[in-house]
Amino acid sequence: MENRKKTRRIRVGSVPVGGSAPVSVQSMTNTDTHDVRSTLAQIRSMAREGCEIARVAVPDAKAVAAFARIRAGSPIPVVADIHFDHRLAIACADAGADALRINPGNVGGEKNTIEVLRAARANRIPVRIGVNAGSVEKDLLAKHGGPTPQALVASAARYLKICGKARFFSLKFSLKASDVVTTIAAYRLFSRRYDFPLHVGVTEAGTIFSGTVKSAVGIGVLLAEGIGDTLRVSLTGPPEEEVRVGWEILKCLGLRRRGPEFISCPTCGRASIDVVGIATEVERRLSNLPFPLKVAVMGCAVNGPGEAREADVGVAGGKGEGLIFVKGRIVKKVKEKEIAAEIVRFASMLAAGKRRGE
Repeated sequence: MENRKKTRRIRVGSVPVGGSAPVSVQSMTNTDTHDVRSTLAQIRSMAREGCEIARVAVPDAKAVAAFARIRAGSPIPVVADIHFDHRLAIACADAGADALRINPGNVGGEKNTIEVLRAARANRIPVRIGVNAGSVEKDLLAKHGGPTPQALVASAARYLKICGKARFFSLKFSLKASDVVTTIAAYRLFSRRYDFPLHVGVTEAGTIFSGTVKSAVGIGVLLAEGIGDTLRVSLTGPPEEEVRVGWEILKCLGLRRRGPEFISCPTCGRASIDVVGIATEVERRLSNLPFPLKVAVMGCAVNGPGEAREADVGVAGGKGEGLIFVKGRIVKKVKEKEIAAEIVRFASMLAAGKRRGE
């Protein structure tokens, strides 16, 4: 998108963030950090889905040692997520963290924050100042009448002043609330005032269904306005699902492409094939393809031929049968029971060609 706001450039491990860098997809492990094997297995699974930066909670000193092993074995950069005890952040910086995430509402004030920033500078890593509506400082809540957008931005500004005193500006900010409207307003306000890169998301968004809707609206609005350099979809569910939803949001806005884009009709009385079953089966079998393909499953002759023709692989349904299109050309007519398998076959052939560079 041409209207993306130009922000400062930082790096989280090997991933560039801000400036003209692509919006990157993040997620957070939900395993016990002390269990190194399980946490690494989940990070690898997240990476296979397209996760580019992983965040790991570090709740205590024992977890710091585990974090060091996790970072050493991770295929993608790992951010240490710290609350309450700033000494854990310092230890994780020394243990190889690619970045730190601290919450200004609970890290312990200016002195502790400056100590964390010094450790980050010594290890040449950035820090995300993560402002959450649920932990805004009490005096700011009283002044602004609650966790309003103004209160969230004031909290971020307070800690930016501390960063200024420490002369540390390798920073990324987030200003999240579980309320979509508050989240959008806070990011807009911050973005107008500052040029630091932003990590966008709706915190504690909910279950896979409701959380996906809220995140798609909140993150989608911000990205459409050019706001946001990294994103996380916060769901009560597997982190792999967060990554999949994040990529779908980026694909819908034309910001990034990874894996197939699925198009299917909502069905109506004109459909003479099992569109729901075929589309579900095709998506299930092709969802792990890393290559960008447009795949269309259409049920009738109204929009079917047009959508199928515009897709890389598509079907336009007829009465108990369907026309298979590949790159705009009809390649064969098949019976209904064969449609899903044929779409998967042709899509896989195209993906194999992309893999060979054809």
